[in-house]
Amino acid sequence: MKKIAFSLILMLVTLQLFAQNNDVEMADTLRNDGKIYVVVICIVIILVGLLLYLFSLDKRLKKIEKENILKN
Repeated sequence: MKKIAFSLILMLVTLQLFAQNNDVEMADTLRNDGKIYVVVICIVIILVGLLLYLFSLDKRLKKIEKENILKN
């Protein structure tokens, strides 16, 4: 019974895929105007900033952990 219910749920989920419309006006407009590159560059800058912040935070945490180990 569980297998049948699970199969039905999976079939219902995949039916939504057929309802998608491939005409995305905003993306087409941005691509035609050349502004899509601005959007991509902004996303890349934000991701690079987040990665740099996480690496610096990790570096500081390792330093604090090393100091705590030496104190104990």
